[in-house]
Amino acid sequence: MPQNFFTDSQKAEIVRAIQAAERNSSGEIRVHIEKVCSRENALERAAEVFINLGMGNTAQQNGVLFYLSVDDRKFAVLGDKGIDKVVPENFWESTKTLLRNHFSQGLFTEGLIKGIQLAGEQLKHYFPYQSDDINELSDDISFG
Repeated sequence: MPQNFFTDSQKAEIVRAIQAAERNSSGEIRVHIEKVCSRENALERAAEVFINLGMGNTAQQNGVLFYLSVDDRKFAVLGDKGIDKVVPENFWESTKTLLRNHFSQGLFTEGLIKGIQLAGEQLKHYFPYQSDDINELSDDISFG
């Protein structure tokens, strides 16, 4: 079961990383974990999950999804239109490389946290926190 891929304490660490990354930004970060990817391409599945989680409905289109499919070892990082058009050209690829380097060593929690921190830095830079910001999406990990 994907819910058991991380321990409760690891899940709490990941949620804390999401909250810390969002604290300085109007951006939204989600983590979604599934047992098996229902698509050949993880990015295609991540796009479906992105829509299902309502991530395309943020005011500034600045949501970022970290998608993991644990049994078939696939993952994707997907940013909405607002953030995608402002981050450096190689940002998503370099984030995936960072994740891949950690994941290949079995360091899934650490890799996710580092990726979330990187996304948070970009969100803070391009979408800094405003006094009227609200948390538009849940910070909890979702499971498929």
